[in-house]
Amino acid sequence: MDARFNYHGNENGAKFVKRIGNAGQLVDNSTLPTFTQEMVKLRASQINGCGFCTDMHYKDAVHLGEDQVRLNLVAAWREATVFTEAERAALALTEEGTRLADAHHGVSDQTWAEVVKHYDADQIAALISLIALINAYNRMNVIARVPAGSYQPGQFAA
Repeated sequence: MDARFNYHGNENGAKFVKRIGNAGQLVDNSTLPTFTQEMVKLRASQINGCGFCTDMHYKDAVHLGEDQVRLNLVAAWREATVFTEAERAALALTEEGTRLADAHHGVSDQTWAEVVKHYDADQIAALISLIALINAYNRMNVIARVPAGSYQPGQFAA
């Protein structure tokens, strides 16, 4: 299976990917915990049906030392006992922020209150930015039908 479109093989596409990748460095360098970042990216990718990003963020998290049981339970985090309250708040925000079209209320006040309880303003900025960024990447990869399964951790390192 081949992708419909190769962003990296197109001048404008490559420029766009580089620019949003640079925006992502703000999140990478934030104090938002790395494992929380990977779980957020994994959950949004699952919701959006982005196989490439689901594969990437699962493998990146394992490579960074995250527990595979926790990663396997990200899709069912509400029923799992392996996540902290802060991680649960981030996953709830991810779901509500990713499923904006599914609900007229957007992010609930209850979810927002949990996020504010567990994260400082800089971490919240990073969290919101990360959710926006992974949703953009998911949409690009789903539209271009980028196949999943071949990602190797670090393959996009600068």
